[in-house]
Amino acid sequence: MSESSTLDARALLEAARAAREQAYAPYSRFRVGAALLTADGTVIPGCNVENVSYGLTVCAERVAVSNAIAQGHRTFTAVAIATGTAQATPPCGMCRQVLFEFAPDLVVVLPPPEGSEAEPEQVPLREFLPRGFGPSDLSAGIDP
Repeated sequence: MSESSTLDARALLEAARAAREQAYAPYSRFRVGAALLTADGTVIPGCNVENVSYGLTVCAERVAVSNAIAQGHRTFTAVAIATGTAQATPPCGMCRQVLFEFAPDLVVVLPPPEGSEAEPEQVPLREFLPRGFGPSDLSAGIDP
């Protein structure tokens, strides 16, 4: 992938880890940080924000997208996700759909196993959401 040569996956993952420190997760204690890389190189952080009514909880990836949109960004190239668990945690289904809305060709950066010196894993979003539903699908079946 062309972005992988310019993408500093380790730096983006560090930004996600820093964002995780701001997470509000008093109920699950599952703190998540995300760092969204915009097309112009800006890194936008996000962290999960829980609510006692779990359905109102907002994931870190969606917070990062919302922050980016509020700052005028609409084009994204990568997102890194950090949870602090031993195994990498990919975006949930809802986050996959929101990310796909803006960046179907996004690269998802996941940390190597805890204590490993391996490079972060870089996975195309399309592998997590094959045949994703996007804006072009709205007009596919509508008669003019």
